[in-house]
Amino acid sequence: QVQLVESGGGLVQAGGSLRLACAASGRAFSSYVMGWFRQAPGKEREFVAAISWSGASTYYADSVKGRFTISRNNAKNTVYLQMNSLKPEDTAVYYCAAVIAHKVVISGADYNYWGQGTQVTVSS
Repeated sequence: QVQLVESGGGLVQAGGSLRLACAASGRAFSSYVMGWFRQAPGKEREFVAAISWSGASTYYADSVKGRFTISRNNAKNTVYLQMNSLKPEDTAVYYCAAVIAHKVVISGADYNYWGQGTQVTVSS
């Protein structure tokens, strides 16, 4: 079992930056693949980024590639999402998720644990 709590969301102007954090409690955080997803009003949840248990492998949605960076600190049981050059279309509730796996997972249906989400709003 792992519990996830996101933080770092807020209101930012287009072109600005935010850093989201997801703190995990429970055992064996370093065994989990971690992912970030987002859901905008009236839209389906979509994959944003994922990172392997070691941090050696990452994967990004095309819409955020080159602007967002996922990272993790296993000693602190935390995964981060650095978001730069934010656009109004990045506005959504951002969720972190966890699953025990040997490689990066991009399907939300495969994740077992989810946080409560943090709101990111980008104004134009």
